[in-house]
Amino acid sequence: MQDGTIAVGVDGSLESLAAADWAAQEALLRGTPLRLVQAWEWKVRAGALAPSNDTQRDWATRLLHEAEERLKSLDPDLAITTELASGTPVAALLAASADAALLVLGSRGLGGVVGFLLGSTGLETLAEAKRPVVLVRPGEQGQSDPERSPTSGWEVVLGLDLDRPCDDVIAFAFEAADRRQAPLRVVYAWEVPPVHRYTAGRPGRVTGPRQEDEESQALTEALRPWRSKFPDIEVEEAAVSGRPGHLLVEAGTRAGLVVIGRRAQRPGHGTHLGPVAHAVIHHARCPVAVVPHK
Repeated sequence: MQDGTIAVGVDGSLESLAAADWAAQEALLRGTPLRLVQAWEWKVRAGALAPSNDTQRDWATRLLHEAEERLKSLDPDLAITTELASGTPVAALLAASADAALLVLGSRGLGGVVGFLLGSTGLETLAEAKRPVVLVRPGEQGQSDPERSPTSGWEVVLGLDLDRPCDDVIAFAFEAADRRQAPLRVVYAWEVPPVHRYTAGRPGRVTGPRQEDEESQALTEALRPWRSKFPDIEVEEAAVSGRPGHLLVEAGTRAGLVVIGRRAQRPGHGTHLGPVAHAVIHHARCPVAVVPHK
């Protein structure tokens, strides 16, 4: 059963330390516990000498203790639990996220998502997780700025697909903005085909000179009930033509969090995330929340 815990994968890397910092501040914002997760099964290169199980376990235990002590020194009121999982990082992270509200992972950005000490397993975890996943890179905007913490002071950006709107994705973005008392910028982008024609998607959708007005109106209608539910949030709507991934990355240059959706993959369909998600998680300059939906 899902609880309010924020789970974060730690492996001693700079990426995981940045993720732990962000997760700790998110836990404080939500008033929920933080769970530090470490998997201690190592992969060993061919011909290399494998460390003993005791050595691996001792190293992982020490790493968890050091991470816990570091976060406690930053805020002694933070409730922290630790979990030492035997097995692969992907299995450990998915298990930890199954009953958590949110999973946080360290990210290298360009080149892939870091996955503990075992390489780029984060992408597999991201594609299979049933809960929202936030990707955090070290040195992202706001993290070292004393005037603006990683969880406040920057706007939240929501990338919305009006052909497949999802309440879970929209709710995550509005709630994140509400927690931070931050403005919310909602970006809906579409690529204009080379000729004006009727297109698949919403009934009656036409490309042409009037499309921008029609799409703007559709975006306003989609957000109307959410504006009523969160009346104190300043919401900016942007319905623009162009490549969605590029426009969301650009919007993220002045954001503290970008929120995007991910269609849940059916078993056996691999780790494909789609071009928009791929562009945002690898190029955005701020933490990225990926919210799965059907």
